[in-house]
Amino acid sequence: MSQMTIHLKIWRQEGPDTKGAFENHTLDTVNEHMSFLEMLDVLNEELILAGNEPFEFDYDCREGICGSCNLVINGRAHGPKRLTAACQLHMRNFKDGDSIVIEPARAAAFPVIKDLVVDRSAFDRIIAAGGYITVRTGSAPEANSIPVELEDSTFSFDYAACIGCGACVAACPNSSASLFTAAKLSHLNRLPQGEPEREKRVVAMVEQMEKEGFGDCSNYGECEAVCPKGISIASIAEMRRNYIKATIAG
Repeated sequence: MSQMTIHLKIWRQEGPDTKGAFENHTLDTVNEHMSFLEMLDVLNEELILAGNEPFEFDYDCREGICGSCNLVINGRAHGPKRLTAACQLHMRNFKDGDSIVIEPARAAAFPVIKDLVVDRSAFDRIIAAGGYITVRTGSAPEANSIPVELEDSTFSFDYAACIGCGACVAACPNSSASLFTAAKLSHLNRLPQGEPEREKRVVAMVEQMEKEGFGDCSNYGECEAVCPKGISIASIAEMRRNYIKATIAG
């Protein structure tokens, strides 16, 4: 197993109302087969053994599913490997002696809780505004009771892949949440179950996104470039069309 020495520059911040700063640390026992988060675990173990405070960073599944690992690594959300969440990034993507800068996703709507952990509850409020259907189903319906065109189901599943990690917000110069919101809308609006509330949904979720303080989309395309699930910005165009139609109709 190849061992590497890695130089880390990591953001340290006590909370949203305190001033943060970078700290420098060096690890000389990094294994190329470690995941990026395992490397941070090793750093924290060394800090604890030395009587120092470990760094806070967010994670849950460590399988690229939950979206918790929203780190910005060397200026890129989730790091250098495309279509890969930070928890699935491995140290073999770096070289012996590399310097790595690690910081939180920076956006006014994502206040820092501590160190590398940010509050992404703004996403939850956007979903709560309209990311659901209100049809009463009772017990689970038979899977084939509502016919769904293959094109529509494929389209919907592609956008349902969004894990809400916030990489799109971190990468956007405007800190826009348009890709996240559009993905959630595209997921529901193309399905028969979501069709009756299409107009109400798009207005509610877009207006909630604006209330949360996210910036506007300027078509930079950075969101799509860093998305670990490859969500297309075509969803943003569809969201805009549906929003205009809904506001005119309303």
